[in-house]
Amino acid sequence: MSFSGTITRRRSLTVLLAAIGLLSIREQAQAGGQLEEPLVDSVRTALSSAIANHAPPIPEFTDTESRLKYLRWLGAASDRLKRKKPEWNVRREFLQTVWYESKRAGLDVALVMGLVQVESNFRKFAVSRVGARGYMQVMPFWTRVLGDGDASRLFHLQTNLRFGCVILRHYLDRERGDLFLALGRYNGSRGQAPYPNAVLAARRQWDIAAS
Repeated sequence: MSFSGTITRRRSLTVLLAAIGLLSIREQAQAGGQLEEPLVDSVRTALSSAIANHAPPIPEFTDTESRLKYLRWLGAASDRLKRKKPEWNVRREFLQTVWYESKRAGLDVALVMGLVQVESNFRKFAVSRVGARGYMQVMPFWTRVLGDGDASRLFHLQTNLRFGCVILRHYLDRERGDLFLALGRYNGSRGQAPYPNAVLAARRQWDIAAS
């Protein structure tokens, strides 16, 4: 092989390795993670129960207006999310699950969408520098504390969103409804403004879609 051919191959390999490195960096989430704290038995039992019920995320409605409200939200949110998730079936499943798990945990849908945007930028397999995983960047210790310890399940759509919503609801209850402190606790930065401010700003982008 000629000298020029060797140089060309080396350059190609360098470009390939750089591309792989860039992909790896982009797949890393920049958000922080929850801090492991002792849970009293009653809280652990309640959270475990909330996690354990794996009913399929199919919204149910008591009247036509409620269903129409959901469909309007789904259409508006779908349009906004199209650039991040171009495939309709993937986008619909994600949005349907966000709606279901948010309502199930008593959370504002726009808040959960904003949190997902900040935490993972809607990437299913995002991993943070501290090991938090998935859409809502759930720390693996939660699967040991509340589940079967299988952290790989945090890349499963409904499992991740359910853990994330239940954990955020728990923090809201601990902070007596103080969203600023609850968001900080979710991120492991309680009392600091940057993370809650980022989530609340992202939440406003989804307010119309969730109304």
